[in-house]
Amino acid sequence: MTRTCHGRMLVAAFLALCTAFTASAADRVFDRTPRIAVISAFTPELTLLLSHVKAPRKHVANGVEFTTGRLQGKPVVLFLSGVSMTNAAMNTQLALDRFNVTHVVFSGIAGGVNPALNVGDVVVAERWGQYLEILAARETAPGTYVAPQWMNDAKMPNFGMMFPRPVGVRSKGHSEKENKFWFDADPKLLAIARRLGNVPLNDCDNKKVCLTTKPQLVVGGNGVSGQAFVDNAAFREYTFKTFNANVLDMETAATAMVAYANGVPYIAFRSLSDLAGGGKGENEIETFFKIAADNSANVLLAFLTAWK
Repeated sequence: MTRTCHGRMLVAAFLALCTAFTASAADRVFDRTPRIAVISAFTPELTLLLSHVKAPRKHVANGVEFTTGRLQGKPVVLFLSGVSMTNAAMNTQLALDRFNVTHVVFSGIAGGVNPALNVGDVVVAERWGQYLEILAARETAPGTYVAPQWMNDAKMPNFGMMFPRPVGVRSKGHSEKENKFWFDADPKLLAIARRLGNVPLNDCDNKKVCLTTKPQLVVGGNGVSGQAFVDNAAFREYTFKTFNANVLDMETAATAMVAYANGVPYIAFRSLSDLAGGGKGENEIETFFKIAADNSANVLLAFLTAWK
């Protein structure tokens, strides 16, 4: 075989490989239409929103089902993050990789932290932090915990051995790693939420289970997310005092961090299904999660309608 023929075969093989790689990369993108990603953690939170989608179309990646279509006239892709910080981060990034996502919106339930709020209220926090990113400190005497100074970089009060810390983030908008605790919701999206006014919110479900107070929409304050389901009055009080948090959950701050890293604006709507251990009796989530989930969804629908 001549060198010329051998060279041509190598070039042809290289071009075929490049073509196959390009086609494979293109196949990973389901849809190039600019869309708003609408995320919930588990099925009951997304049910009402899915029922309003026009011209729905299903896509599946890594076992996650994505529904594209139009919601309140806006092009969207809806999906479940799954419960937990890891699921939320992983599947938010999966959506950003497979779709042309312009904005990220989260809707779901949460635990109430601010004692001025009640079950059924919907909170749209200005920023979210990962409050269970912690240093587990040394106990130097009974009930006394001391964190190494070089690791106590958040400078926030501890809860026993738990000392909150920021997370290191690499992002589209910064050339170097940042240490961040708070991830801000997009100010333009918050401005829309503030203009919503009186969105009708449910105080009873279809089984005639009713709240004792009329739900309200609260825009502002902080939210925190972590790996634990919280049902502890003392930890709830600490979370409110330390982070000035209105709500806590297990997903939003992870999604907020992924959105920040990719340079995508985000906002989250969270309705209180329980008081994270602050109620008088057993945790309320099993009783009121349907009311809370639908209230969050209804505020999101009103938000999308108002978004011009």
